[in-house]
Amino acid sequence: GSGDGQGQILQRFPEKDWEDNPFPQGIELFCQPSGWQLFPERNPPTFFVAVLTDINSERHYCACFTFWEAMETPPLQSHPRNGEGEEEEEEPSSSVQPAQLFAPKSLVLVSRLDHAEVFRNSLGLIYTIYVDGLSVSLETVIGNLLTCTIPITGGAQ
Repeated sequence: GSGDGQGQILQRFPEKDWEDNPFPQGIELFCQPSGWQLFPERNPPTFFVAVLTDINSERHYCACFTFWEAMETPPLQSHPRNGEGEEEEEEPSSSVQPAQLFAPKSLVLVSRLDHAEVFRNSLGLIYTIYVDGLSVSLETVIGNLLTCTIPITGGAQ
């Protein structure tokens, strides 16, 4: 139709809310402020950080990295022949393929810390792994991004 749609959360980490940091409701609305629309051309990726304030006046920094994916082209329509219910495939020369459309897909990182450059780099890494089709699971990548070892001052590494 018009190319307008609604956002949908496909995957999230963690899968269940943490008691002290619940999942922001309606985050799919904030990822695309002008709406979820299809476009006839692939747009360049975008990145922005918004600050959401919860009911306790605590800030949550939401980094959003949006890129555009080609939609699968729907198959050619077949038409009934002479109203008898039998279908006749269209001839390739007489059919017009619909134009390629691109849909937005967003990666979002929510944090209580304000580190926009770290967020951009982390989401860029996840995007690169996804686009390049590397055989690393997202769970492993995210686990590695969230884990760090801080050495004790003057102690062993």
